[in-house]
Amino acid sequence: MSAPSVSILGAGGWGTALAVLFADRGAKVNLWGYDAAQVDKLRKARTNDRYLPGVTLPELVYPTHDFQDCVHADVIFFVTPSKAIRAVAEQFSKYPVSMEIPLVSCTKGIEHETGLRMSGILREYFARNPVGALSGPNHAEEIARRMPAAAVIGFADPAVGERIQPLLSTPWFRAYTTDDLAGVELGGALKNIYAIAAGVSDGLGFGDNSKAALVTRAMVELVRLGESMGGRRETFYGLSGIGDLMVTCFSRHSRNRGLGERLGRGESLEEITAGMTGIAEGVPTTLSAFECARRADLSTPIIDQVHAMLFEGKAPRTVLIDLMRRDPRPE
Repeated sequence: MSAPSVSILGAGGWGTALAVLFADRGAKVNLWGYDAAQVDKLRKARTNDRYLPGVTLPELVYPTHDFQDCVHADVIFFVTPSKAIRAVAEQFSKYPVSMEIPLVSCTKGIEHETGLRMSGILREYFARNPVGALSGPNHAEEIARRMPAAAVIGFADPAVGERIQPLLSTPWFRAYTTDDLAGVELGGALKNIYAIAAGVSDGLGFGDNSKAALVTRAMVELVRLGESMGGRRETFYGLSGIGDLMVTCFSRHSRNRGLGERLGRGESLEEITAGMTGIAEGVPTTLSAFECARRADLSTPIIDQVHAMLFEGKAPRTVLIDLMRRDPRPE
């Protein structure tokens, strides 16, 4: 039996970490990047100093800027920022991708204009392919250094997820499967909003009690909105829900928590994002989730306050004070 072949579209930190994981599993990995100059550096230096410094690419990883190199694979993973996934999918759909190849979104977001999850965008361009998503408490910095971790892969057809599961299984990485694709994607997307709020709490100098209360109520809100958008409650109490929420709200690696912390210390959103290497997906997801909650007529006080802070000029301290001053109610 020949070694499996994997294509990863997106050579940022998470794409690079996944490339390391799959290469450790013995797979040939085509790692596509949109920036030809960066890809050339990856090919020559075998390190991604821009997005994941200090990690060496295994020999089985082949950086490329040519979509044609990525067409023939057993599985294709989309690991782009949410704002880029539509353009990448549209461009890649012009190549002869077999309808038998599973496509997996590793992007955590909700498209603002349409309210679509990332799998919905992929389905617009690859209507006949199996489309799924990978999510969980997975910071690239730790995955690439082979620290123990777990994730969940969601496909509407469980057999597809089970077929991919061995590719994601190493002595240091464990993959679970589910048929709740919506829940996997929504848990991974919505938690970034709450990580911004958790970072604000850190930036304002509040304590562990404050953050614990915030994250607990965030979980209640995430489940409420996630269920209204098609996810299952039990999924949100798993790796892509509470697992991802905890790591993103507490980890030093979290871009969203870090952005919130800097907001809490008085920096503006514009100056923070201008100096960031990666994307804090919680910012665009806040816009999308706020609108989804309005359409569903749901109470989402934390999302509402983060939206007011990011897009309406509300002061971070006032945001958290107003959350505490809400009318008393049963838990």
